[in-house]
Amino acid sequence: MQCDVFSTRPTGGNGLAVVLDGTDLTDGQMQAFARWTNLAETTFVLPPTDPAADYDIRIFTASRELPFAGHPTLGTATCWLAAGNTPKEAGTLRQNCGVGLVDVDLTGDTPAFVAPPTKIIPLPDGRLDQIAHGLGLDPARILGHALLNNGPEWHAIEMASADDILALSPRDFTPISGIAVGLIAPHPAGPVAFEVRMFSMWSGLIEDPITGSLNAALAHWMQSQGRAKQPYTVAQGTQIGREGRVHVIPDKNAPDEGPMRIGGHTNILIEGHVTL
Repeated sequence: MQCDVFSTRPTGGNGLAVVLDGTDLTDGQMQAFARWTNLAETTFVLPPTDPAADYDIRIFTASRELPFAGHPTLGTATCWLAAGNTPKEAGTLRQNCGVGLVDVDLTGDTPAFVAPPTKIIPLPDGRLDQIAHGLGLDPARILGHALLNNGPEWHAIEMASADDILALSPRDFTPISGIAVGLIAPHPAGPVAFEVRMFSMWSGLIEDPITGSLNAALAHWMQSQGRAKQPYTVAQGTQIGREGRVHVIPDKNAPDEGPMRIGGHTNILIEGHVTL
């Protein structure tokens, strides 16, 4: 199947290819197919190796395998359910991936995965200046920064206003090899609380349309500062023609330390068979 995640408008989110039976595929075949789809990620569903899981998944970009990613988690869950499968536990789907078991809550308006733990440490010395110079950020507008790791590693920077990051033009950027940068900034008012942009310098400068794992890490960063006590919505992909909406849902009974859920809508666009 091919689906579109984190938008109510088909093609407004982040595309994902889902192979619902990857049992007999080699690592090389998985990577080759992910390269061929040329989407942000492609997932392969496998029988569960943990008895608590409903399935295992492997997640590939066009160039490498990831231990965890957000929009593949929600998109794969939606496709697996649409194919007529039923989770072992009513209301919860449990995937097993490179970071271990990840629960997907099915009881809300949209599926929401429980964000895996995020390690939060300072940025390496000199890295903030390097990123600010490479992306053309005004240092006076930077409110905070940290290195976040929830499987992928994110160089996170908060700017003073959504306009600060919406004004950035990729044509002006200087690529920084080997890192991924996540920018977040508040909107002054309205239904969307924050704007997010993600630039991956793993293989050239690429802006990701909507990034669930980054938003999960940012949510834990906000939670660590006592700034995620109520649900909020994030916009992403605005400057590249997408209408991404990520719903961040703290635990209502323990917003400062409880699990953070990351939700979003998924549209299934293509169903069929793949011959590899």
